[in-house]
Amino acid sequence: MKNKCMPEWISVGVLSERTGVSVSALHFYERKGLIKSHRNASNHRQYPKHVIRIVSLIQVAQRTGFSLEDILFELEELPNHTRVTLDDWEKLGSRWQGELNRKITQLIELRDMMTDCIGCGCLSLERCKLLNPYDKLGEKGAGPRRMTE
Repeated sequence: MKNKCMPEWISVGVLSERTGVSVSALHFYERKGLIKSHRNASNHRQYPKHVIRIVSLIQVAQRTGFSLEDILFELEELPNHTRVTLDDWEKLGSRWQGELNRKITQLIELRDMMTDCIGCGCLSLERCKLLNPYDKLGEKGAGPRRMTE
């Protein structure tokens, strides 16, 4: 009979096979603090089986454009700091949906500006919304505005 408090351990090779993530990438995730292992008596890395779900979350988050720093922040915010439950996954999805919507809006704006820029052809740092977006100081004219304000 298995003790429910004790996690099942898997090797880095098994984790790689189950997630499709290379062993070197798993070691990189571990160095970045995204996943944790322990060493067995033979000094081999062993991961709790629930790390499969964490690696899956990392893969999904990276595919949607989140940085490893963003992902680490979210993993550190998990209530039990180790397992990703269905409830955790839903909460992350809700938070990330807002960020994804913001990125989509930003990309649409970039696409539209690029079309305007190609038509214009100027690539002027003074006027170009693509090269110099949201230039609030430029609206006040040329020169060192911050020094005189």
